[in-house]
Amino acid sequence: MRSLITGVCLVLLFASSVWAAPLDPSPSLFSTRPKHDLWHINWLPRGDQDAPVVSLRSLAVPSIVLERDDAQPLHAAAIEHSNAYQMRAKFHKYASFATLPLFGAEVALGQALYNTPANVGGMRAAHGAVGMGIVGLLGVNTVTGAWNMFGSEGRRDTKGRTLRLVHGLLMMASDVGMLATTSSGPNSGHQRGALTFETDKATHRNMAMASIGVGTVGYLVMLFHSR
Repeated sequence: MRSLITGVCLVLLFASSVWAAPLDPSPSLFSTRPKHDLWHINWLPRGDQDAPVVSLRSLAVPSIVLERDDAQPLHAAAIEHSNAYQMRAKFHKYASFATLPLFGAEVALGQALYNTPANVGGMRAAHGAVGMGIVGLLGVNTVTGAWNMFGSEGRRDTKGRTLRLVHGLLMMASDVGMLATTSSGPNSGHQRGALTFETDKATHRNMAMASIGVGTVGYLVMLFHSR
C-alpha cells in the first residue's frame, strides 16, 4: 500500500512539472510565422526592435526594356495609283521635255525681233507660233500636274509633296505670265500703237523673260529632284 501511494505521488509531481513548462509548438505547414528573408539586412543594433528593415530588393534598379538599335523603322504603306493617274504622269513628264527647247527658241526669236523690228516677215510668225506652243504646253502640263497633285490619289501620296507643290506653283505662275505676255505684244499698225511701240516692246520682252525664267526654275527643280 505504501508503494502504491508513493507511485501516485511521483506521477502527480511529473504531471505538474510538464504542465508548468512552456510548450514549444512544433513547426507546421500552415504556420503564419514569418520566414527569415536572406535579402533583409538590419543595420541597427539588435536591441532596437522597432527599427525598419532595409531590403536589398528595394534598392534594385527596375528593369527597363530598351528598343533595339537595329530595329527596322516603320514605313508608310505604299500607295498604288490607278492607270489613269500613271497615264497623266507619263504624259506630263514626256511633254515637259519640250519646255526648255521652246523657251530657248522663243528667247532667240524675240531678241532678234527686238534688235531688228523692221524684219517682220517669217520671224515674227515663228515667234508667235512658238509663243502659242509654250502657252499650250504649260496649259496641258498644268492640267495634268494639278489633277494628279490635288486629286484624291495625289493627296494620299505625301512623299515629295512639298517639292511637287513648289514645282507646280512656279509652272502655273509661268503659264499666267506667258498669257499676259501674249496679250502685251507691241502693235505699230495704228497711231496710238506707233507712239507707244518702243515702250510696249520693252514691256513685252521683260514680261516674256520673267515668265520664261520662272518656268525654267520650276522645271529644273523637278528635274534635279527626279535624279
